Amino acid sequence: MHDPIGSPRSPSGGPGPSVVLGVGGGIAAYKACELLRLFTESGHDVTVVPTAAALKFVGAPTWAALSGKPVHADVWGEAHDVPHVQLGRSADLVVVAPATADLLARAAHGLADDLLTNVLLTARCPVVFAPAMHTEMWQHPATVANVATLRARGAIVFDPADGRLTGADSGPGRLPEPAEIFASARRLLIPARRQHLLDLAGRRVVVSAGGTREPLDPVRFLGNRSSGRQGYALAVTALARGASVTLVAANVTLPDPAGAKIVRVGTAEEMHAAMIEAAPSADVVVMAAAVADFRPASTSASKIKKSGGAPPAIALIENPDILAALGLSRPAGQVIVGFAAETDDPLGNGRAKLERKGADLLVVNEVGPGKGFEVADNAATILGRDGLRTDVASGPKEVLADAVWDAVAARLGPIR
Repeated sequence: MHDPIGSPRSPSGGPGPSVVLGVGGGIAAYKACELLRLFTESGHDVTVVPTAAALKFVGAPTWAALSGKPVHADVWGEAHDVPHVQLGRSADLVVVAPATADLLARAAHGLADDLLTNVLLTARCPVVFAPAMHTEMWQHPATVANVATLRARGAIVFDPADGRLTGADSGPGRLPEPAEIFASARRLLIPARRQHLLDLAGRRVVVSAGGTREPLDPVRFLGNRSSGRQGYALAVTALARGASVTLVAANVTLPDPAGAKIVRVGTAEEMHAAMIEAAPSADVVVMAAAVADFRPASTSASKIKKSGGAPPAIALIENPDILAALGLSRPAGQVIVGFAAETDDPLGNGRAKLERKGADLLVVNEVGPGKGFEVADNAATILGRDGLRTDVASGPKEVLADAVWDAVAARLGPIR
């Protein structure tokens, strides 16, 4: 039996997977209340383990009321049950949000001076850190080194969001939204994905998503029906498998995946520039965006209005071929994945495009009313230059995304 978002419940219908929610001592601790609610309301059995500093921001009674369990920050509470060992051993997932600079440092150095750091040392399940701190602290060489150490050991450390911080400060260091932390973290609880856990750790991934818009005048544009859901699913699943993700998003209104670096673009030329800039340092590049093949040769500075006569002709010119350009400039060992949205002879056109573009893999999906664009599910065939053909039946776009990453992981060489 599974709940609506895919996290398994126990066969008896009782508490679902065991989650330890660690809370660090930062102002963003109040947001962890919403993260706790998301886990408990979807059937997870959650134990909150705050640090002593976290209890200065949100008191133990609040955590106890929301989780339905007693809350302790030190190793002496209910010592007869040895919680500092048992909690880590029995957990299916540990999520630390917010993870402060101090907490990341203690975790990286293996300190065990409170209950949470003891849990981190005994946990043998996926561990996720969602950092939140001032920009200077996040960018300090000590924090950079601590994050690298934790990632090298197999922990998933999200990059913080870029936005308003405490006071008037703004920059990278904001806690990702609880819903996005939950969406990424919960994928680590899906049993079918455990075999691939962290197979992209240490990899740098660039994914494009959405649909470009080519302006005709200040209010109109040439565009397409892409919602960006498939590209975002690729980003979320890559994060869950341990990758560092840059997401180049064109005209997407979806919530940002927790931990991804977001680059926003509008037109095909803007996407071309962003992808060419981001791609050289990546191990994998996935062009999932629907990029306009053409754009107007000129854009009117004023709204084009009816004149009573024939409508004005719109001359079109070709946009840059981003996928082909990436193939020509790729560094050694880089894996490139393209997408082909087709209405006629999908496989025939897909195979031709695969040869023409120089990609390693091409995901071919048929589009039309109720298919491909603007829907939650997708069906596709993954083609490889080495003869691979993998058919993925219609289902959630995360399922197709995982199938793509399976094919990518099989083609990756040593970490550069």
